[in-house]
Amino acid sequence: MSPGGAGCSAGLLLTVGWLLLAGLQSTCGINVTAVQDPSLVSEGENEGEEEAENDSEVENEPQAEAEQDVSNKTVVKEVEFGMCTVTCGVGIREVLLTNGCPGGESKCIVRVEECRGPVDCGWGKPISENLESVRLSCVHTSPVNRFKYVWRLLRPNQQAVILANDSAILEVQRETHPMAFQCETLDNNEIVATVKFTVYTTAELQMKRSSRPDTDAVLVFVLTIGVIICIFVIFVLIFIIVNWATVKDFWASKASTTEIQSELSSMKYKDSTSLDQSPTEIPGHEDDALSEWNE
Repeated sequence: MSPGGAGCSAGLLLTVGWLLLAGLQSTCGINVTAVQDPSLVSEGENEGEEEAENDSEVENEPQAEAEQDVSNKTVVKEVEFGMCTVTCGVGIREVLLTNGCPGGESKCIVRVEECRGPVDCGWGKPISENLESVRLSCVHTSPVNRFKYVWRLLRPNQQAVILANDSAILEVQRETHPMAFQCETLDNNEIVATVKFTVYTTAELQMKRSSRPDTDAVLVFVLTIGVIICIFVIFVLIFIIVNWATVKDFWASKASTTEIQSELSSMKYKDSTSLDQSPTEIPGHEDDALSEWNE
């Protein structure tokens, strides 16, 4: 082989070796990147999850603070209960909010709820009556059909008779003798109110109506006199206040006149006492003169 051919073959071998080495490096680099990619992806996913969690925490913090503020506001609100509409049985009352009302109001109505008092309401009055019949009403609130009603006819020394009427209103015809009725109001089979009524006879009702005008007339007369006296006193006070200077001068002049009269009376009393003493003093002087002449 010639030296030129040997040099060419050596250069060719070097070139092929260099190319092979470069190819091996490129394949190793590709494998390395292929091996590293999953870890990088997992790290990126972890970082994304952490960022999402951080964002969710940041978003949840205002919500938690808002919930805390709402809870604090509900704690601050104060509730007050109004008076019940009845003193016995079942009625309604207002629930008032004393703090946190809209518009800066001091009190506002939140709701209306049921309230209860003592069961026994004693003796009631009919809702309407005439010379022939009477209408009686049980204790109830709206809606009327929410409760059950039991009417009883009370008899002295005997067991009460349960009537067939189960409504809240009972209409009774007057008879020759007075009668007594009782109504029981039940809620879930529990008695919440009882009230009694007396139904008088026609003669008793007429007697009561005839006796009322005299009492009413006396009451009206007394009230009228009381009102007139009060008005007179008020006018006198107003007159004194408006004309206070004149009234003051009048009382001052009256007081001075009284003082002058008292002084005159005292002077008259002194004059009368001096006149009473002068006759007794004269004989004394005469006795002295006679004694001097005798000497």
